Amino acid sequence: MNALVVGGAGFFGSHLTERLLAGGDTVDVVDDLRSGSLGNLADARSMGGELKIHTLDAAADEFHALVALRTPDVIYHLGLLPPGQPAEANAAAAIGSLMSVLEAARSLGGVKVVVPLSAVSLYGDVPAKEQPVKESQPWSPVGVRGVISRSVAELLTVYRERHAVEFTALALANVYGPRQRPDGGVVGAFARALHDRVTPMLQGDGRQTRDFLYIDDAVDALVRASQRGSGLVVNVGTGVATSIRDLWSLMAGPDGRPPAPSPRRPDDVARFVLSPTRARIHLAWAPWTDLAVGLRGLGRGDR
Repeated sequence: MNALVVGGAGFFGSHLTERLLAGGDTVDVVDDLRSGSLGNLADARSMGGELKIHTLDAAADEFHALVALRTPDVIYHLGLLPPGQPAEANAAAAIGSLMSVLEAARSLGGVKVVVPLSAVSLYGDVPAKEQPVKESQPWSPVGVRGVISRSVAELLTVYRERHAVEFTALALANVYGPRQRPDGGVVGAFARALHDRVTPMLQGDGRQTRDFLYIDDAVDALVRASQRGSGLVVNVGTGVATSIRDLWSLMAGPDGRPPAPSPRRPDDVARFVLSPTRARIHLAWAPWTDLAVGLRGLGRGDR
């Protein structure tokens, strides 16, 4: 299979690139390196195989020529909203980048587009009795990031209906793992605090819950989505809720200093966990990494 990974030099994209190469696929990475790093691709570059890296913005005119030249079977778009950057500053670029990918796929024909979305931003604050969250749950976007996520899902549907561009959108839980930036998620922030021996900041009282998904499990869902789940938004999570304060306890251990409280963000969701039922049915996917196992090497073992 020929795969093109937009945002392939980032946390998520670099792990996906390694998985694709290990499976014998030809991989083209497209990344403008605004938030990604070639250092993230060091392992991928040492694996051999068919890997080409293009320092390029997916919204640039040259992207269409690249797609026409490389004729990918699937385009993974992982670079919509860079981690640690305000969504407001990147909203126009995100939509422009997606439109460029969709137009390139339409022009070439026969190209599937796979896009991960932030599930918590898309679904918003769901009542506890309606969790774990299923795909039938109405979207209630949180902030600009959530609105963009909904717009992305709707644009994918439009291009499928009008231009026969196949897609699968994965509504992901909180993905974590090696190479995650400190501003890329709470696990990354806690890992950096432990590494630097500093006290981390805790949003609110830390009782809010999240569904934490290990990067290898998330990548496996992405790879399966290249062949399955066409035309669907599929939730990808563990079905297990963990509070932020319990996450810190797992990472820091019994001797860890308590995190410093800070005001809770006004758009912070109180509790969130995803149902993986549709993923099991349509992707033949299930999570396999226990949170305690996935956190090894990211907390105390990192110091």
